[in-house]
Order: sequence, then structure tokens, then C-alpha cells
Amino acid sequence: MSASLSSASSVSPSAPATGAAPTQADLLDFVRRTAADTDLIASLPLDPEGRTWVRLEGPAGSEAWLIGWPPGSGTGWHDHAESVGAFLTATGELKEYSLATRLPTDGWKTLELSEGVDRERRLPAGKGRSFGRDHVHEVLNESTEHHAVSVHAYYPPLPRIRRYSRTGQVLRLEQVERPEDWQ
Repeated sequence: MSASLSSASSVSPSAPATGAAPTQADLLDFVRRTAADTDLIASLPLDPEGRTWVRLEGPAGSEAWLIGWPPGSGTGWHDHAESVGAFLTATGELKEYSLATRLPTDGWKTLELSEGVDRERRLPAGKGRSFGRDHVHEVLNESTEHHAVSVHAYYPPLPRIRRYSRTGQVLRLEQVERPEDWQ
């Protein structure tokens, strides 16, 4: 389910200097302040079957989203291509699994990962993180009973998302999505 909503007027992103691209810190600050807007967070329609999302106005031309996560939902392994980003859990708790290695950006379909590259991070309400380009991760709501809601921001606006499957240490590129696939 997708809906359309602009960010609430109480969310006033601190814009980077005129003409400057937002940094990871700017994006993290934006998602932190947006997640604190309880009226905005409560306005997101939640679906018991699937994730819901609403696009927001991000700072300095960035792309931002408010996302609802029903119990047991997740993203699957993916990256955000050339975009840097940040996300923060507003309600509930999310778990992020990520790879602490830089993958080749193009030209491969299957890759064997080295031992020791896996990272795991719990993100209860109020906790978030920023990340650089080509960050590969999956985000899950592992709760069996409660929804989670999070705020995400990316710059530049997402040019594509690469989706992967993973079996043990083998990562396989499955699909490349473009903005028209999720907007």
C-alpha cells in the first residue's frame, strides 16, 4: 500500500548551506526530528499484512519516507546504489543485518562473502543510523505482535535499489528496481 502525504509543518529540516548536498549527519538529524513528530508518525496508515509507506519532503532535495512495518515484515537484502542515507525507528523495534565490506558496484551476479563481514544492530524506538553509498543490508521487524514505524532519508534521491538473495556466504543479485517501481 502506498499513500501520499507531505511532511508536517512542525518538521523543519535544517537545510545544509545553500546549494550543498545533505550529509549523512544532516539526514540522520532530519530522521531524528521527523520521528519525534508524534502526530506525523500516528498519521501513517498501518496494514496488518504488508508494509505501508508515505513519501516525505527531505532536506535539500533528498528523498524521505515514513514506513510502517507489520510484525514479521522485512526488506530482504538490498542496497541504495549511489545514495547515502539514514533511518531511525520511531515506534517499535527494528533489526538491521548488514555487510561490513564494500561490494563491487556492477558486473557481477554471484559473490562469495568472506567470513566475518556480517553485522547485526538492534534499533529500538529513538535509535537510528546513517550509512554510505552501496551499503548492503536488510531491515526486519522481528516482533510477532507489534508494528514498527521508521523514518528514512536518502541523497541523492534513490536512482535504483539492487535486491539480493543470500544463502550462507553466497550473495546473488536478483533484481534492480528503479524509482518508477516503488513510487
